[in-house]
Amino acid sequence: MSAPASLPTRGNAVLTNLRLVDGVTPEPQDGLALVIEDGLIADVVAAASVPASVASIDLGGGFVMPGLVNMHNHFSLSLPGPGGDAVSALGPYDLALYMADAARRTLLAGVTTVRSVAEKAGADFALRRAIEAGQVLGPRIRTAGRALCCTGGHGHDTDDTIECDGADAFARGVRSQVALGADLIKLMISGGIAGEHEQISTAQLTRDEMRAAITTAHAWGRKVTAHAGPSAVIAEAVELGLDCVEHGYALTPEVARLMAEHGTALVPTLVVTRAQAFFDDLGVPPWMQQRSLGAAERHLESYRHALDAGVEVLLGSDMPPYWAFGGTSAIVRELEHMQAGGLSAPDVIRAATAGPARWLGDEERYGMLRPGLSADLIALREDPTASIGALRTLHFVMASGVVVRDDRDGRTA
Repeated sequence: MSAPASLPTRGNAVLTNLRLVDGVTPEPQDGLALVIEDGLIADVVAAASVPASVASIDLGGGFVMPGLVNMHNHFSLSLPGPGGDAVSALGPYDLALYMADAARRTLLAGVTTVRSVAEKAGADFALRRAIEAGQVLGPRIRTAGRALCCTGGHGHDTDDTIECDGADAFARGVRSQVALGADLIKLMISGGIAGEHEQISTAQLTRDEMRAAITTAHAWGRKVTAHAGPSAVIAEAVELGLDCVEHGYALTPEVARLMAEHGTALVPTLVVTRAQAFFDDLGVPPWMQQRSLGAAERHLESYRHALDAGVEVLLGSDMPPYWAFGGTSAIVRELEHMQAGGLSAPDVIRAATAGPARWLGDEERYGMLRPGLSADLIALREDPTASIGALRTLHFVMASGVVVRDDRDGRTA
């Protein structure tokens, strides 16, 4: 008896009649075609050199760019309120199906790689295996497994964190996630928007705890990112070797310069302090909505401090990237906020593609449309180098050379 068929994970194609936005060059390139073999971009050739007899996909003059890389992803997000409570109440089988559906929706939204930064019950590792095996449709997953927090710390009341206290416990926490296959480590070093009994400004880890986690992770070849709001705790973590800051609600010019000097990236998640409609959808309680929306102005100021200092900023949505929001998806709204906050459209594209791939150590695998890299790409009707809002016209998604969405003929995997 033969094994059951799986979804294709690598494909072949020739893409023609396109305008190429390769993820690095600031302007679209005309007159080119992409030759894709076994999931990789085999060549970028002159369109005129493609024989008429070769079967190809005509993209109708659309703008083709690399697939998006979402650096702050949660397939199992559960915020306070009825919507989040329903997710938290899922049993292991229901949770697996819920996360698989979220992965499918994420890919169809144009996100071909995610960095998961706290998922429930280790289900992300099983989901990653299922996607790689072609059993489930979804993006490439790089995951931190469960995040590490102190007792009662940010996220302690969900199954996507591990409570640790003391340097030894944090070192063990790091090793526990590495043993499961974590690609990176996430720490909760301060309070946040979703913690009822804390403030964004609440520092939650000691210097020794942060040092133990960061040095242990680095010794095992893993980078460390941190949920963090206040500038003082961010500065301390950066001095200890922190590789990335999530949110950074209250950066100062001085701390932003320190991050730039140390090469610490920022995933600003601007959309989370501008998400009232999303919170209303989930029934998020008033205290959390007030805390979130009340932080919006300072959050944007913090982001601008990072840009002024030369900190590398990277795309991250926090809320589900596919969520219908503001007339588009949450991931597109995040990108629009990044541009409106001061980043040029070509730089936003890099922050959503090549930059994240480089941070993840995958710059030789994806993030640009160049020979030898994975054929992860999306097609738009408008020019994203002029305005990142062009992503509202996304109509075609390819992952490793396999077409998973093509709105022109209604085809969706």
